Amino acid sequence: MADVANPSTSRTRNEPSTAELVQRATEQVSRLVRDELALARAELTEKGKRAGIGVGLFGGGGVLAVYGLGALLTAVVLLLALVLPAWLAALIVAVVLFVFAGIFALVGKKQVSQAVPPVPAATVRSVRADVDTVAAAVRDRGRP
Repeated sequence: MADVANPSTSRTRNEPSTAELVQRATEQVSRLVRDELALARAELTEKGKRAGIGVGLFGGGGVLAVYGLGALLTAVVLLLALVLPAWLAALIVAVVLFVFAGIFALVGKKQVSQAVPPVPAATVRSVRADVDTVAAAVRDRGRP
């Protein structure tokens, strides 16, 4: 008769109460959310760094292209003024500057393309895995 009057004694001693399960779940979800936010923050920081480097390299390539254009214009002016070795030197400098500008632009483009889109892909995959795990645990717990 004692078991009917006190339903808590009918439960096995190893099985936690509903309140304990809810408290554990709340703590675990809270910890999980904090960890996922930390992962997202780290991933976005890395992508921001890559974008910054890429933009800087694009800018460097643009500056070199401007200098290359100035050197090329100097070569044209010298060529038209007199046909002397000076224009050839200016033309060589212009070509070298344009080659470096192209290299900087390509490296910068690669850096920017690695940073886009700024969605924390690893975090999204991790959250999906967490949701799937929790859903599977809930389904399994409901089965007899």
